[in-house]
Amino acid sequence: MTDTTSYKDLGLVNTKEMFRKAMAGGYAIPAYNFNNMEQLQGIILGCVASGSPVILQVSGGARKYANPTMLRYMAAGAVRMARAEGADIPIALHLDHGDSFELAKSCIDNGFSSVMLDGSHHPFEENARITRQVVDYAHQKDVTVEGELGVLAGVEDEVSHEVSNYTKPEEVEEFVSKTGVDSLAISIGTSHGAFKFKVKPGEEVPPLRFDILEEIEKRVPGFPIVLHGASAVIPKYIAMINRYGGKMDDAVGIPEEQLRKAASSAVCKINIDSDGRLAMTAVIRKVFAENPSEFDPRKYLGPAREELVKMVTHKNEKVLGSAGKA
Repeated sequence: MTDTTSYKDLGLVNTKEMFRKAMAGGYAIPAYNFNNMEQLQGIILGCVASGSPVILQVSGGARKYANPTMLRYMAAGAVRMARAEGADIPIALHLDHGDSFELAKSCIDNGFSSVMLDGSHHPFEENARITRQVVDYAHQKDVTVEGELGVLAGVEDEVSHEVSNYTKPEEVEEFVSKTGVDSLAISIGTSHGAFKFKVKPGEEVPPLRFDILEEIEKRVPGFPIVLHGASAVIPKYIAMINRYGGKMDDAVGIPEEQLRKAASSAVCKINIDSDGRLAMTAVIRKVFAENPSEFDPRKYLGPAREELVKMVTHKNEKVLGSAGKA
């Protein structure tokens, strides 16, 4: 007998109402990736502190790492933790970069309230076909679905592409119509990972292609758009990592002012993974450098979690505009 769980039983919500409010309010919902308890706690506490709705994101690799059964109870615990802190913030659990119908179905049956089917590496028709298959199953369970058109360069978990292909606005309308997706991830110059661009000293990071975004908005007005690979690769964390023995000299991300501009448009979900990893890694390296005899995980994961709370609060208040929107 299959052990299935509805996300509603876990206290989660899907993304429909989140996106409707974000679109009307000119802000973006933060979608933070996590792999373990401390990351999850940091994300929840940051969103509670800033009064922000949140999408908890899990890649296929992170789901294996955390264990699908454990993950279900972690999500339920996150909801109860937020309430215990006095904040009934909307929380969605989302599969990030699902690569098959089988994975998406498994997540839906195990309490995810939202799933992504990333068929962007397939030809258009095959991408649309697989995405539609996921939509047909998900919508029976009132689960929302994100699709993707265009390819982002970079490396993050099991997603890896050397070259980006910008989303073609003329394909968006047809894709949305054929698939019935609830939101669409597009490629306008963001990139996965911490090494997003190859820029020489003094050079500016290439600006996002807002012209493509504007054309997409014209073709599907009012439709929720998603930005992946949108970490700023915060310089102070890179500097701290390098100061305490790391080697990330060429790491560079998306300037936060560009993300602020995107968040005020049809972009109502912005994915952030690398910045969370960098914040925690920077603090852990600092603890080990200053206290080389330390071996209690609480003494390095605890401060790392506290830094993640600060980073999440900053993102929600200063970049995404989601603070106070719960």
